[in-house]
Amino acid sequence: MRLSGPEARHRLASSRVARLATASADGQPHIVAITFVADGDVIYTAVDHKPKTTANLRRLRNIAENPKVSLLADHYSDDWTTLWWARADGRAAILAGPDEMGAPLALLAARYPQYQADPPGGPVVAITVTSWTGWSYT
Repeated sequence: MRLSGPEARHRLASSRVARLATASADGQPHIVAITFVADGDVIYTAVDHKPKTTANLRRLRNIAENPKVSLLADHYSDDWTTLWWARADGRAAILAGPDEMGAPLALLAARYPQYQADPPGGPVVAITVTSWTGWSYT
């Protein structure tokens, strides 16, 4: 059953983790699991302190080349009557200045206790959602 936009927004925003899909200028896809916070029709995620092989992250390079992104959250269970997914499509921007990162980082810290003791250093990705879609078994 197709989810309404508000229901898809609610389910995605309530999820603790989602997958961010980006594509390079030549269309090469890339997907990564992220923590995030939704603020109305804007979703924020930040580059945090978890170990990474490089600071030159492919998701950031892709957004700089092609700002169209998708974010997907889902629920799986062996009881298939409880299955659902929700997707946000939109345009991403990279926020790197302290003034523009402050409010999104505060929202992320309010949602994830791990960020209260060790706030992400950024940059922050801000996704302006243009479409909320989803599906549920029932």
